[in-house]
Amino acid sequence: MTSKLRRPLTLVFASFGLVACAIGADEHAEDVGAAPAAISEDGRYIVKFKDWSRRGQVIAGAGGKVARELPAHAASAVYLPDVAAEALSKNPHVEYVEVDPRRELQAEVTPYGIAMVQADDDAFASLVSDRIKVCIIDSGFHTGHEDLQGLPVTGEPGTSWSTDGCGHGTHVAGTIAAVNNELGVVGVAPNNVSLHIVKVFGDGCSWTYASDLVAALNECREAGARVVNMSLGGSFSSKTEQAAFDEADADGVLSVAAAGNGGNKQTSYPAGYASVMSVAAIDANKVKAAFSQSNADVEISAPGVNVLSTVPWSSSTVTVGSDTYMGTLIEGAAEASVTGALVDGGLCDSVGAWAGKLVLCQRGVISFADKVDNVTEGGGAGAVIHNNVSGGFAGTLNGTSSIPAIGISMEDGQALLPGSIGKSATLNTILAKPGSGYEAWDGTSMATPHVAAVAALLWSHDAAWTNKDIRNAITSTAEDLGAAGRDTSYGFGLVRARAALDFLLGGGPTCGAAGASCSAGSDCCSGSCGKVKGKWVCK
Repeated sequence: MTSKLRRPLTLVFASFGLVACAIGADEHAEDVGAAPAAISEDGRYIVKFKDWSRRGQVIAGAGGKVARELPAHAASAVYLPDVAAEALSKNPHVEYVEVDPRRELQAEVTPYGIAMVQADDDAFASLVSDRIKVCIIDSGFHTGHEDLQGLPVTGEPGTSWSTDGCGHGTHVAGTIAAVNNELGVVGVAPNNVSLHIVKVFGDGCSWTYASDLVAALNECREAGARVVNMSLGGSFSSKTEQAAFDEADADGVLSVAAAGNGGNKQTSYPAGYASVMSVAAIDANKVKAAFSQSNADVEISAPGVNVLSTVPWSSSTVTVGSDTYMGTLIEGAAEASVTGALVDGGLCDSVGAWAGKLVLCQRGVISFADKVDNVTEGGGAGAVIHNNVSGGFAGTLNGTSSIPAIGISMEDGQALLPGSIGKSATLNTILAKPGSGYEAWDGTSMATPHVAAVAALLWSHDAAWTNKDIRNAITSTAEDLGAAGRDTSYGFGLVRARAALDFLLGGGPTCGAAGASCSAGSDCCSGSCGKVKGKWVCK
């Protein structure tokens, strides 16, 4: 199983309407600007100038900080104290001052992996043939999650398959089939699959045995599953287990398993059996994850870093005014709810005067544990660590702390700076279980359901295709990454749903345009495939 790494999700909150600020005037009225009709809780205003050339002097005189220039409109977005906004509206060089209203997401977030594996292609917009049953052998499934409602789902009779205290199985299920319902996230194949759940891990995410896995595989087969997802593995093989997967393969079942998270060359099982597809993990830049195993058994790659999906508990949050940002508890930090003024601690690489404050820290320079220790020593009530690159990050203290601490994305950190500094904020890390939450995790466990779902997506177009047809299409059309051809880090490369569908429909592999990755001697629409700076690309 993979360790949990998470990333925040900013969901739908109240949208602010435009504030009408222009005030009519006649020839006898004083030539002054229009005052803002409302106070910005962010301290951010749009200033429209009568004379654009005077903007710098005017803004500096008001003690403002420019956030964005709009020269085509003779306007600037400016952070201003409330009193300064009122005074600036009376400046003879200003036409008006208005609140710069927020515009926020009004729908679910699409995890980056969906587009990367081509699951968002129009060819998969509707079900063509049959829903394909995918069996998830994992830690269970939270049937009450808001983003998994309406899915055709069954489970092993007489077991607690419909609960998931560990969260791993629910996260996997969300990647495969989170529904398109304007909530949270969307999965790879929500309209093309039905699910069957077999629970082999308990609420503590503890290990199981090869014999339990064999029994689970048999349950999947009896339930009529055509694809089996196993985001799990171990270091040693089993003849019995291998025979079971060989039999399932011969019977038309496609088994997909995680390559392993050891970051070494060791083979993990069942991924190491020839009858099972072994899945490696790559990041959003299509680079192999450092933790992903590299060996001759690796067959295919898929997104496995910062994969956002469903979890069976509420998310940790930081709230300022009416805006709530979802993050995750830094592993080892306290679970608590605290309120205090939000302050900018910079890198938090030294102790500050933060008594009773919530401290916003930027990732970098020192460890998460040292940052949280500095906040604690400075009297801070809690720490909010924002990433220094786009997206989320792994967060662990390798110990414990007496104060709560969460990780949020760089984007959410930028949203809090500087407009929310000094305002009252609430940090909540008390998780409600069960609940409906979202976290981004790392692992080949997260890559595996991308491949299993793509297989089902393809199969749903023609149930007459065989497991060997599906597997061959996936490997034949993968985007070649790393060394040319199949290699030990990426296998055949990144799984691509639309390219595989074209192949199955008789069009052959989708050819590559100039600059696209390719295999020596093939795959290019025109020209040839050759090495450029050590990479095989279409010329």
